[in-house]
Amino acid sequence: MTPRFIARQFSHPRGLLGGLIMQLMNRRNASFYVFALQQLDIRPTDRVLEVGFGGGPALSNLVDHAAFTAGVDRSADAVKRAERRFAPSVARGRTEFRVANVERLPYEARSFTKALTVNTIYFWNSLNAGFEEMGRVLSPGARMVVGFYPREAMERMKNPPDIFSLRESEEVIAALTRTGFRDVRLAQTNPMTAWKVVTGTR
Repeated sequence: MTPRFIARQFSHPRGLLGGLIMQLMNRRNASFYVFALQQLDIRPTDRVLEVGFGGGPALSNLVDHAAFTAGVDRSADAVKRAERRFAPSVARGRTEFRVANVERLPYEARSFTKALTVNTIYFWNSLNAGFEEMGRVLSPGARMVVGFYPREAMERMKNPPDIFSLRESEEVIAALTRTGFRDVRLAQTNPMTAWKVVTGTR
C-alpha cells in the first residue's frame, strides 16, 4: 500500500483495507482519543454528536455513557460497520449513524449537548462552514471538542497536501471564535504532545 493510498483511506475509508487501516489508526491514536473524551466530560443526560467517527475509537465510550449518541461520517462503509457493532443500542433508539458531511448535518437545531470531532478538519472544505453547522445543532451551553494534528506535525508525516488541508492551532481557535463559540482554549497533556485538542462552549 502506497502512502497516497493510505491517505485516501484515512480521509474516506472503503472496504476491508479501509477497515484495517482504521483499526491501525485507532491503536496509534488511543491516548489522543482518551484525552479528547476526558475534555468532552460526558454526563448520563447528554445527547452527543460525533462528526467523522471513522473506525469508531470513541464510540464505545459515547454509547456507554451518554443518553443518546449520533455519529455521522461521509463513508458509507464506516456507517455500516458502526451499525453492526452497536446494533442493540441502535435497536433501542439510543444510537444512530448516518452518512453525511459536516457542512450539512441531518439534525434539527439545538439537538445536542456535546459534540466531538477528531482527525477530521483536514478534510473539511471550510473550518467556518463546518463549525457553523456543528454550532447550529448544539444547544446553548453545549460543549465542543476538536482534536487534530497541527500543521507542523502533519508536515513531518508528509501527508499529501491535495488530500489533507493542514491547520494551525491558532487557525482552529480563531474559526471557533468567529462562529460563535465561547471560552475557546487549547488543551494538551504537555507542550511536546504532537496532537492538539481545542474546546469551546456554544
